[in-house]
Amino acid sequence: MTTSPSATPRAARFGAWESPITASLIVADSVSLDQLAIDGNDIYWLEGRAREQGRCVLVRHREGKCEDVLAAPWNVRTRVHEYGGGAYLVADRQACFAQFDDQRLWRVSVEPGAQAAPQALTSAGARRHADAAIDRAQARLIAVCEDHRNAGAEAVNSIVAIGLHGGGEVTLVEGSDFYASPRPSPDGGALAWLSWNHPDMPWDGTSLWLADINADGSLAAPRLVAGGRRESIYQPAWSPAGELHFVSDRSGWWNLYRLRDGVEALQPMAAEFGRAQWNFGVCTYGFETDGNLVCSFVQDGNWRLARLDAGSLALTDIALPFRSISDVRVGDGFAVFIGGAPDAVNSVVRLDLRSGQWRILRRAVDLDIDAAYLSAPQAIRFPTTNGLFAHAFFYAPKNRDFCGLPGQRPPLLTISHGGPTSTASATLNLSIQYWTSRGFAVVDVNYGGSTGYGRAYRERLYGQWGVVDVDDAIAAARFLVERGEVDGEQIAIRGSSAGGYTTLAALTFHDVFKAGASYYGVSDLEALARDCHKFESRYLDHLVGPYPAEQALYRSRSPIHFTNRLSVPLILFQGLDDKVVPPNQSQAMFDALNDKGLPVAYITFAGEQHGFRRAENIRRALEAELYFYASVFGFVDPGAPAAVEIMNLP
Repeated sequence: MTTSPSATPRAARFGAWESPITASLIVADSVSLDQLAIDGNDIYWLEGRAREQGRCVLVRHREGKCEDVLAAPWNVRTRVHEYGGGAYLVADRQACFAQFDDQRLWRVSVEPGAQAAPQALTSAGARRHADAAIDRAQARLIAVCEDHRNAGAEAVNSIVAIGLHGGGEVTLVEGSDFYASPRPSPDGGALAWLSWNHPDMPWDGTSLWLADINADGSLAAPRLVAGGRRESIYQPAWSPAGELHFVSDRSGWWNLYRLRDGVEALQPMAAEFGRAQWNFGVCTYGFETDGNLVCSFVQDGNWRLARLDAGSLALTDIALPFRSISDVRVGDGFAVFIGGAPDAVNSVVRLDLRSGQWRILRRAVDLDIDAAYLSAPQAIRFPTTNGLFAHAFFYAPKNRDFCGLPGQRPPLLTISHGGPTSTASATLNLSIQYWTSRGFAVVDVNYGGSTGYGRAYRERLYGQWGVVDVDDAIAAARFLVERGEVDGEQIAIRGSSAGGYTTLAALTFHDVFKAGASYYGVSDLEALARDCHKFESRYLDHLVGPYPAEQALYRSRSPIHFTNRLSVPLILFQGLDDKVVPPNQSQAMFDALNDKGLPVAYITFAGEQHGFRRAENIRRALEAELYFYASVFGFVDPGAPAAVEIMNLP
């Protein structure tokens, strides 16, 4: 994207600048990139294509070319845990995948020139599968199963074996509430897996199990080798020599370990080699053929890639320009990962491990945007409540064609990420640049509870959701106001899902923010505790307290019960098929504010679930949110056509 620059930047009101980074441009050719895999020299990944109604497409890079493996209407996506992940695997020129519409597992040949149609591996019904691994010795898949056949009851999770050449589905492990990462050893003689139980989430406490695989495929002598209620285990994986490795936060940081005579720490350091397991199949390390590890880790919000010598345990950085590195996979002499940087969108990257040379195979957005329109993130550390500090990325307004009016400061958009056990990234995000190129300042807050800063930082949110996250968002905004970076009378807050709850709580219980946008946010904690899918049904036990024992606390932190305190404009966005945060949460908030006579807007999207995937809906939401802020902050042209109906707007 190129435009002719202005000879001299034109002075105009912050927030009203014209920008070439439009909502239509953002969604036109953008894709999400996820779930890398390697089979020989071929590299695979999933592309979520907004222009194809959010279809997840299996893509292969072979001999310098990218090609779709499966044409429409195939949609590679599983609904296990509702968030999915681990939706396919490729091995020995065969791809096995979950089809979104029927949630069955299918198999298809990916041999060069193969034209065969996919063949079903599982029967139609209410059983979902994810996170499969191939057990070559038994000619089967071993996968996580989530069984929804008992309508009205909680789904039942297990680990199952599925024959590649018939034989049906056999349960191998059951009895725990949740399972992940079933991984057979290279010789087929053992199986490792993770389990955990309510009320824990996988970043709270998981158990790592190991069992022998009998000649008939059954398991014997299961034993607990690491983990528990106060230790989070992540990504068990086998080295080529058959040594079990994993990531554990037993030290307070997600570090690498391996199992020999006992559990051996490989590189103790104040860094995170793991991520919150919201999705299956997340991966931060892999093995070279000689047993050395290629691994990624994060410190102070920045990810790095390194090689760990399996013998000396020396860790050597691999020089790369990326500050976000995820989904690391290792092949013979090369590695692939999804990498991003402040000036580069997420991309599939292939790294030659011998020469150190890397190249991009696929970008999430294939646009050439002039850097003069892009705001670079500044990592900030700011004081917050209880004498602590929190973290964020700050983006100043940036547009080569405009500058602010004399004496004015920009409006501030404060972002609270979802999860809440998640993290904000410094990778180039055009949705953030959409705002900064129009003259908004943006602060993307990694409030207490975020990942990437150790277990103690994550646990700041225990019992304090709606308090710590809100305090940190307020502290970030005040920090920037006090530095003179932004206009304290034009501060807005926005967030999706858990970030939507932070938004609603901040607007309801405090008077710092002057407007807000909630994307499928939680307004009633009690309703969420009563009406939530299995994976998160006890999540609030840690974040708030056990329900219904702490019913009074749930009510005291639910914005829906205190709309009398809310006095600023609000816009709400909601997918009508959302099973994580049901639409009644947003509807109730809209009704209450409309009845009160506050400026409020509510936009719903049929067919959308938790997070918007369709191009037209993503575009609509961005444009409506911009129009909303422009209207309430007074820098919209009064004669401009309404982009959204705002009730009760003076």
